[in-house]
Amino acid sequence: MPETSGRARGWVLPAVTGVASVAFGVGIGELAAAVLAPASGPFVVVGSLLIDLAPPWAKDAAIALFGTADKAALLVGIGLVLVAVAGAAGVLEARRPPWGRVLVGLLGVVGAIAASTRANASMLAIAPSAIAAIGAVVALQLLVRRLPGTDAAAATRPAGATRPAGATRPAGATRPAGATRPAGATRPAGEVDRRRFLGWAGGAAAIGAIAALGGNALQAGSRAVTAIRETITLPRPTASATVPASAELGIAGVAPVVTPNAQFYRIDTALAVPAVDPAGWSLRIHGMVEREVSITWDELIALPLEESVTTLACVSNEVGGGLIGNAVWLGYPIRELLARAVPSADADMVLSRSVDGFTASTPLAVLEDDRNAILAIGMNGDPLPPEHGFPVRMVVPGLYGYVSATKWVVDLEVTRFDAAAAYWTTRGWSERGPIKLQSRIDVPRSGQSLQAGPVTVAGVAWHQHVGIEAVDVQVDDGPWQPATLATAISIDTWVQWRYDWDAPAGTHTLRVRATGADGEVQTSEVQGVVPDGATGLHERAVQLG
Repeated sequence: MPETSGRARGWVLPAVTGVASVAFGVGIGELAAAVLAPASGPFVVVGSLLIDLAPPWAKDAAIALFGTADKAALLVGIGLVLVAVAGAAGVLEARRPPWGRVLVGLLGVVGAIAASTRANASMLAIAPSAIAAIGAVVALQLLVRRLPGTDAAAATRPAGATRPAGATRPAGATRPAGATRPAGATRPAGEVDRRRFLGWAGGAAAIGAIAALGGNALQAGSRAVTAIRETITLPRPTASATVPASAELGIAGVAPVVTPNAQFYRIDTALAVPAVDPAGWSLRIHGMVEREVSITWDELIALPLEESVTTLACVSNEVGGGLIGNAVWLGYPIRELLARAVPSADADMVLSRSVDGFTASTPLAVLEDDRNAILAIGMNGDPLPPEHGFPVRMVVPGLYGYVSATKWVVDLEVTRFDAAAAYWTTRGWSERGPIKLQSRIDVPRSGQSLQAGPVTVAGVAWHQHVGIEAVDVQVDDGPWQPATLATAISIDTWVQWRYDWDAPAGTHTLRVRATGADGEVQTSEVQGVVPDGATGLHERAVQLG
């Protein structure tokens, strides 16, 4: 056999051994998770740990590259790394046993540690990763013994199936078309071994895949919560939100004034969407208060709920980005629940906590003033979608989501900024996150080819809990020209705008800036999203023929 082919066989088949073994182990680990600890599947816990350990720059890079598909990209990345490590483990086990099994065992240790660090981890949380590691180690040991050329593999050959000593097929030689092996002739031993080995390896990987699919099918908790959500009829609000027809300019390509649920951006730290049964949900308010308050789902929906329209934005939203949306929310004012608890005069922050352990630090004063800071149960007329916090989340106008919009919320601790820190604050982001005055051009699209003449330039502008006074558009470096504003729903929502431009031929740069109701003019100073949100003016280049 040619030397290069021999070298390939020397590592390729062992690498296949490692990948098949780890696929087998991960599959049975996911199946074990479905039975024992649904939130502790090896992929989910390792991915969640990576999200927790990721520095701000890595989070921003992921969102910039993949947007709301960042979690899918993370899972793909974990899978690719796992394949590489598994292949290396197979080669190690074939050449330097037992180091391949040791490497696979370390993967299980990483998974077990990741599982044990998750919020509300049960005693069984480490079991799926441990089972995955044991299964992969056993599979690796058995498959390595069946590698072609090993004693175990040779023992399985049919009697008399050995190739004559030193005999090899000439390099590049193939059997003539239509030729068959003479009757009674046996297949060369090496070919028999390879085929048999690949059958074993493929079978192990297939079992792992079937087990993983079975584990997914057994995730009854998530499906049960989805079924419960579909049966919920939202209470009639005591105060209904009104979206005037004049709030929508009806310009194709401009973001709708109310964002449909399916199009609403999703940025959070939950790799797997928590499945929270409303019947078991409760919210605890404690800390620097005169009395603790606890409220259940039934108690919450029995309260006088109100509709309000609020625009939410992610602090990772770049200038002109799409990590922003506007919805009609149904909920109960958080200030009313805080009033029951009677916060201490020394308190200045509320640390909200999600069922999955995420925390956000919200200024107490913001939750106690007259804005529509609510515990929301409804979104655009439907119960909250699971990925947007079902059954209950926080909605707080005027603050970036990382300090206010806690999904799957279960705990409010009244405290102080100098006594406690939240998830992203400990990772370099600012303690308080007021949303910055921003505007965006939606049409025409960047690089769009247009005809000279009348062109509509349009988009949205926002300054939550302040409102928009004016929007201006600049063509190239010319004077700023006023745009026409649609009717604002409230100071807590974005507003659409349009500018009718008599466009000359050529390449032009369009810029937009907004002025807040408080007289603040949007700054042209460019700043990245860290530590408290991006600034700068959005611009677009267009070509007119």
